[in-house]
Amino acid sequence: MRPSKVLLKNVCLAALAFYLHACQKDAPVNAPSRQVFSGKGIVKELQLDGKTVVVQHEAISNYMAAMTMPFEVHDTNELRGLKSGDAISFHLFVTPTEGWIGDIIRQRNPSNLPPAVTSSSDLQISRAVTPLDEGDMMPEYHFTNELGQPVNLSQYKGSVMAFTFFFTSCPFPNFCPRMTANFASAAAQLNQMPNAPTNWHLLSVSFDPKTDAPARLLAYAENSHYDSAHWSFLTGAPEQISEFADQFGENFWNEGGSISHNLRTVVVDAKGRIRKIYQGNGWTGSDLVGEMIKAAGK
Repeated sequence: MRPSKVLLKNVCLAALAFYLHACQKDAPVNAPSRQVFSGKGIVKELQLDGKTVVVQHEAISNYMAAMTMPFEVHDTNELRGLKSGDAISFHLFVTPTEGWIGDIIRQRNPSNLPPAVTSSSDLQISRAVTPLDEGDMMPEYHFTNELGQPVNLSQYKGSVMAFTFFFTSCPFPNFCPRMTANFASAAAQLNQMPNAPTNWHLLSVSFDPKTDAPARLLAYAENSHYDSAHWSFLTGAPEQISEFADQFGENFWNEGGSISHNLRTVVVDAKGRIRKIYQGNGWTGSDLVGEMIKAAGK
């Protein structure tokens, strides 16, 4: 006797359900989503680490404004033969935690690219204040936090303090988002560590006070799952922020409708002495915790 059409249909549906379930089991769990964008620009500098190129790029459609910034590559061979002034096209790869460029092609006809700049120093902010270094005492500065409250740096004397610089609309995961993620990681570790110092505070200082008003900072802070008892997001008068940043070599400038900048993160001990200055983004939340514990004398 032939099986009925209904039975055949049920068998097929059961087989399809089993197949889909098997595919879902084999699919990667929590695989990061990856976006790919096309870009063009001018090589400004090849950094000594052999994997970073500074590019003055035009606006990257649907992602970021034109600016000058360093990009890492996953394949260092892609930088072979490049030199300052070369026009290039590239793909920008972005995941929630990382960004890099690849598929770099040197362009022979850079007619639509941004004009070359003779030196990256043309874009730097010249310092008008005395630079500070490890071992120096922290000066006093005045800011406003994400709750609209006045903040003086001297109020954290007696606590270990760490601060970094950022702006809320920074899109590139290797820069401001990574600084925020590292601070969140450090805060979680300190809160869970049985013998950690109890008097500590993190400060994220925005160098975009025109945009980053307290309400915007609060939304950003809450999205970062912050605890206001141990972490503040600060804004303030532009001249105050500029002077504060300059003392630590944190340079930022408006370019192409956005902000280009480098990275500085600082650890200060309970006596108000600068313990550590991190340059760049090569440190982790665990590194910061280690320095803060040393600064606390633990």
